[in-house]
Amino acid sequence: MSKNGNPIIEVRNITKYFGSVIALNGVSMAVRSGEVMCLLGDNGAGKSTLIKTLAGVHQQSEGEYFVEGQEVHFDSPRDALDHGIATVYQDLAMIPLMSISRNFFLGSEPTKGSGLFKRFDVKFADRVAKAEMAKMGIDIRDPSQPVGTLSGGERQSVAIARAVYFGAKVLILDEPTAALGVKQAGTVLRYIAQARARNLGVIFITHNPHHAYAVGDKFTILKRGRTFGTFTKDELSREEMVRMMSGADELDALSHELQEFEHADKLHGEGKMSEVDHALAASLEEGESLLNSKKEQ
Repeated sequence: MSKNGNPIIEVRNITKYFGSVIALNGVSMAVRSGEVMCLLGDNGAGKSTLIKTLAGVHQQSEGEYFVEGQEVHFDSPRDALDHGIATVYQDLAMIPLMSISRNFFLGSEPTKGSGLFKRFDVKFADRVAKAEMAKMGIDIRDPSQPVGTLSGGERQSVAIARAVYFGAKVLILDEPTAALGVKQAGTVLRYIAQARARNLGVIFITHNPHHAYAVGDKFTILKRGRTFGTFTKDELSREEMVRMMSGADELDALSHELQEFEHADKLHGEGKMSEVDHALAASLEEGESLLNSKKEQ
């Protein structure tokens, strides 16, 4: 499907209850091929619940879920995978001491021989893993090296290449840059752009608006289980995105509260310590005395 064609996946008014708790409340979103949809929100906004619903881990309590125009009801993540929806979670589901090619085919190992002589086809696995990684722009010298020797960004690329190889039409990436440094995060963002160039639909979950703005085509912002809507870069500046994620009202209230604290401190008189300052000083003193006593021992 073209970027401007029908959505690969679409959810309409998705609501999810956990007992009496409303985790999602009327969320709608659509993802097309060759498009990066950034799903943004602070911690507790409902991002994890939404992607687990898309990935078949949860079933929505209310609302509709469509894949390529057909309504679906997933009972498991395997159902989602069978429909071409692959999710790469933060832990990556990899075994550090196993080789890159072993991790690439984990759970779907190619074999040769039969009966007692059936075994893992190492040469095929190494060849395919190296070729698929090359398509993502990564040159692996030795696919048999442990995946734990790769950087965080490179491990993300293995997970992305694996999902693409096994037929993913939509790639859901759960906070792929959260635990990475600037350089490694940049590497992962390039892989996301590569996946888009290969005509996949990508859902990039993040709480970092700078990472989202670098590669995103559209942006859906969640807050407390609700969505503010979906926007393009023309409709939403980075500054507006930050304010919507954090909540302008909360920031203004915090600013006012801090001003009141400052005013209260001044009323105590210049040079006098506030209760917070006293508590901090006492805590530091206690820590220092404990450190000195350990040194003496």
